[in-house]
Amino acid sequence: MRLPVIKQIQRTSTVAEIETAIKVLENISEAATLKDEELNVIGELISNLCGAQEVHQLIGGGMTEKDAGNTFMKKVLSSIDNR
Repeated sequence: MRLPVIKQIQRTSTVAEIETAIKVLENISEAATLKDEELNVIGELISNLCGAQEVHQLIGGGMTEKDAGNTFMKKVLSSIDNR
């Protein structure tokens, strides 16, 4: 997950567009011929898209873009630390 990528997606895409992209990538990931490296790339893209979706929700709830990005990344880091 990369915050600059998440912010770029969030700024340039609607929630509906992000949801569509996630569905397409999930469908592609089910192809039997994909290599592990390709699946890792798809997984990273899906993670960034899901992050952008969550940042959209935080902004919709009244946060500034900066605060939404920071809140999201704190949540991610917290979940990693709790493993």
